[in-house]
Amino acid sequence: MVAAGEPVIIILAAGKGERFLASGGTTHKLDALLHGKAVLQHVLDAVKASGLPWHLVRPEGGTRGMGESIAMGVRATPDSPGWLILPGDLPFIQPASLLRVAQALKAHPVVVPHYQQKQGHPVGFQRTFFDALASLGGDVGAKAIVRAARGKEEVLELTLEDVGVVNDVDVVGDLGAEQLFRR
Repeated sequence: MVAAGEPVIIILAAGKGERFLASGGTTHKLDALLHGKAVLQHVLDAVKASGLPWHLVRPEGGTRGMGESIAMGVRATPDSPGWLILPGDLPFIQPASLLRVAQALKAHPVVVPHYQQKQGHPVGFQRTFFDALASLGGDVGAKAIVRAARGKEEVLELTLEDVGVVNDVDVVGDLGAEQLFRR
């Protein structure tokens, strides 16, 4: 059972997956099978196992980009004390990583996870960033928000031992790159 006041995981699943299709994919990348289960289902299973509240952004017809998707998810959960922004194409993310970011978010305005010096997801934002996140649009994500927060020393760079925070599925070949993933 998760204590009240936990941040909401916003699962971004509204992209077009154009690189995946261009690489020979015959379905949307989030619906592609990996170990007999859709990529998005792997993410949903990890999110559910974390016990944290979550909201899936996957409207019919998609959105105009990541910024619009983030804004849609944040606006749909206005009472949350914060948000963990999680792209839906990270099938090997560990529930423990989600919990570590959520825990760190209680003491830091922004939390950016890393695996072996590579920036990953989910990026966590406290409630004070509601207006900035809710006003994003198009394909411009939250990088500028993170950059501004870094300038104010409001970002915790959180090192995690989970390759799943950085290895996403962008092209068909990523589905067979088993050596990149540890479960």
